[in-house]
Amino acid sequence: MAGEAASALGLSLAVLAERPDDAACAVAAEVLPGSPLVEAEFRALAERCRVVTFDHEQVDLDIVATLVAEGHPIYPGVPTLELAVDKARMRAALVAAGVAVPAHLVIEPGPGVDAGSAIAEFGAVHGWPLVLKTARGGYDGKGVWTIGSEAEAREVIAPLSGTLLVEELVALDAELAVMVARRPSGETVAWPAVETAQVGGVCREVLIPGRLPADVTEAAGILGRQVADIAGAVGVLAVELFWSKGRLLVNEIAARPHNSGHWTIEGAVTSQFENHLRAVLDLPLGSTSAAHSQVASVNIFGGDDGGNPRDLLASGLSHVGAHVHLYGKEAKPGRKLGHVTVCGDNAEEVREQAWSAALALGTPHPVGLPLPDGLQHKGEFPS
Repeated sequence: MAGEAASALGLSLAVLAERPDDAACAVAAEVLPGSPLVEAEFRALAERCRVVTFDHEQVDLDIVATLVAEGHPIYPGVPTLELAVDKARMRAALVAAGVAVPAHLVIEPGPGVDAGSAIAEFGAVHGWPLVLKTARGGYDGKGVWTIGSEAEAREVIAPLSGTLLVEELVALDAELAVMVARRPSGETVAWPAVETAQVGGVCREVLIPGRLPADVTEAAGILGRQVADIAGAVGVLAVELFWSKGRLLVNEIAARPHNSGHWTIEGAVTSQFENHLRAVLDLPLGSTSAAHSQVASVNIFGGDDGGNPRDLLASGLSHVGAHVHLYGKEAKPGRKLGHVTVCGDNAEEVREQAWSAALALGTPHPVGLPLPDGLQHKGEFPS
């Protein structure tokens, strides 16, 4: 998707790819085989490009720092990436800046540290169940556990090493996300805050403007900009938020274009991908206004049968207004394979059409997430 935005701007995209079938290889002007965890291979990309940016945070920060010190423009930089890759450091930086986050405890491994007892003490104060996370790593619900007792906590942490983050289980009224784009010069723009639905730690749908009061989404937008400033972000930064008991809490950040911003391709004046490229190149940023009064974006997942949504493309495209994006990934059960966006004027209609198209492309109905009434009436998904 970044490659498509680059092409429209007359830019040439080179990709450092660990596998020749990585989705970006199909649209990149040049593919360099290698890993960002290998200095020589990362260096080859930095020497080839005017600026380097990322589509994930799993990089070696020492290598990034070395290349930056040599004069290679790499965005986001190390200070931002440190917060994006380490949940404990992110929590500490936000707390120091006065930003509200869930109650939490950081447990550093070491001699004499009894993580199980520390978790039990935290649970005695904040109540069970709790959320346990590895400070580093984890994605789409991986590296995150909901634990109901000290015994369960000890079982989970037994094979783990590294810093742990223990948090209260927040009583959610809603989840939101704010996408912010920021240039090295400090110019900052933010797209409207969106309502998201997470199932099993994975985003399933994004609604714009969503069903929350305008004052809540406006406050979320202000908070998102504040977090981007704290992080010193350059490029796009995603800020995931909890709305709980009248408070906005920052959950996580991602220093890259993000799933919760895919709706911007059709739904906003300027997409997150175009503004990310503008930002890392220090070009004027585009308008982030919504181009439609209502937008719904639904993720496409692989079904249990292992079917490929490409084989169902005609069915997905038959739904009114469906903008289908397939990522070119190998189809596997439970894997995120694409998304569908529908824009319009009626919230229920765009949501129903987006879900209709996603289901037609083989996406299973996520248990626990109520789908539009219109689909229930048609009996198009399992109860």
